[in-house]
Amino acid sequence: MFTIKQHLMAQSIEEGYETLVKNRNNMILGGTAFLRLGNKNINVGIDLSNLELDYIREDENNIEIGPMTTFRSIETNELLKENFDGIVAKSVEEIVGIQLRSVITAGATVASKYGFSDFITALLTLDTHIELFKGGVVSLESYLSEEKVPKDVLVKIIIKKDGRRATFKTMRNSKSDYAILNCAVSYLGGEYRVAVGARPGRAVVTIIENEQLKSENLEGIIKKTVDEMKFGTNMRASGEYREMIAKVLIRRSIEELQKK
Repeated sequence: MFTIKQHLMAQSIEEGYETLVKNRNNMILGGTAFLRLGNKNINVGIDLSNLELDYIREDENNIEIGPMTTFRSIETNELLKENFDGIVAKSVEEIVGIQLRSVITAGATVASKYGFSDFITALLTLDTHIELFKGGVVSLESYLSEEKVPKDVLVKIIIKKDGRRATFKTMRNSKSDYAILNCAVSYLGGEYRVAVGARPGRAVVTIIENEQLKSENLEGIIKKTVDEMKFGTNMRASGEYREMIAKVLIRRSIEELQKK
């Protein structure tokens, strides 16, 4: 359970940012679903609900997702279903239940760098950038590589419409549970981009060239790929089991994309 001493309904992103940096215990609020899993004392909870940041839209080159967009909106959005073989929508459709997906926001999930996130894993296989109020536009991979969560406001998620094919797979102990491992793979221009998350650490990305598959055994390539990743143990699964599942999910994903 968490407590909030003061609630601020921000009237602008700038006001939200200025309040955020005033005190280390000030926090931007998303859907607060995952905050409820732990104990946290928040000085000022900054609410961005009035800033019209709940949207999914496109222009000629990109798809943009607002930070206050819920996973339920992402799951049901036709634009996201039509692009990248629907990988973004598919990545959230099995997360617990509709009630929770109607609360969780895209911005809070990405900004917090949740290691268990199916959504982040899917985004990492695409050409995804995020725009921060002070930090500007950075690649999602670069943002996740920094250990700390910066004191900044995530303004939007930007996905380049490059026509890549993609697939998402996950392993759960039960349908309503969080993933014990998730895997996403995309293909474009002779390159497979492979992301594995819920290891249980943050998702990691690697590249497999199509030329490798012509000259090397697929199982051998996958083994080398997985050997470079680190897998941990928690209440849901052991590291050894996660490593085994990763090999299976990567192989199935690549084989699926080869048939498309």
